[in-house]
Amino acid sequence: MKPQRRDSMKIGFIGLGIMGAPMALHLVNAGHELTYVKRSKVNAEIAASSAKGVATAKEVAQAADVVILMLPDTPDVQAVLFGENGVAEGLTQGKTVIDMSSISPIETKAFAEKIAALGCDYLDAPVSGGEVGAKAASLTIMVGGSDEAFAKAKPLFEKMGKNITHVGGVGDGQTTKVANQIIVALNIAAVGEALLFASKAGADPAKVRQALMGGFAASRILEVHGERMIKRTFNPGFRIGLHQKDLGLALAGAKSMGVALPQTAGAAQLMQTCAAQGWDQLDHSALVKSLELMAKHTVAPD
Repeated sequence: MKPQRRDSMKIGFIGLGIMGAPMALHLVNAGHELTYVKRSKVNAEIAASSAKGVATAKEVAQAADVVILMLPDTPDVQAVLFGENGVAEGLTQGKTVIDMSSISPIETKAFAEKIAALGCDYLDAPVSGGEVGAKAASLTIMVGGSDEAFAKAKPLFEKMGKNITHVGGVGDGQTTKVANQIIVALNIAAVGEALLFASKAGADPAKVRQALMGGFAASRILEVHGERMIKRTFNPGFRIGLHQKDLGLALAGAKSMGVALPQTAGAAQLMQTCAAQGWDQLDHSALVKSLELMAKHTVAPD
């Protein structure tokens, strides 16, 4: 067990999934005290660390000064915060709740109001970078909340990410993440169409990708997800089902504001096609499979 540092903090972490587990481990390895909700399946490294498992979210909040959530969707965050034996029941004045999930900006503001009524700070701090970024502590973190709460939490963010931006008030972090997911989805669709076009025309998609990486079309999506499409490595870093949820947030928000997002709607339909085929648990680069289905041709052999 590592000795606690003078600047160590008592942190609660709820949501030890594909991304949450490595994020929590970075905090443990930095010398912070960490408490989590113990489940039947717990990450082996977490279980072997100095972190302490407890039975409920309420107990996590009681043990921690800062509670971090990394959960799949808006209803999950609501249940963990305000359900029976939830985080809210264990909070006392002066504590901080940081939601690093990707959820509704509108609901985020409502959650923050309830937490503020308990005398606690609330930050929404969704991330981008996937499993790779979580493991490398190189996540992009988009934060909404007060200046004071951000300053308090920034040393924790620095253990989990590299590009950390205080965007504005509560909800602005989630809004930024939705914008991020729009851009990523449309880029995946564009790369998928380009490589499918090249492959169908008889060109080697791997060499086409290599050539494009040296020009104006170069992008992180072409680099990483283009390679996935060619090598057929669709094991999830970020699942289609979760990205589909994020595009749903984008379209719902756009409808409420009277904004048209036609390309986002198209990408959402491609993901829906994947979901209908049972591919929603694959990596979001597998969006290309919906394009391949329509073309009756694959970018590369499975």
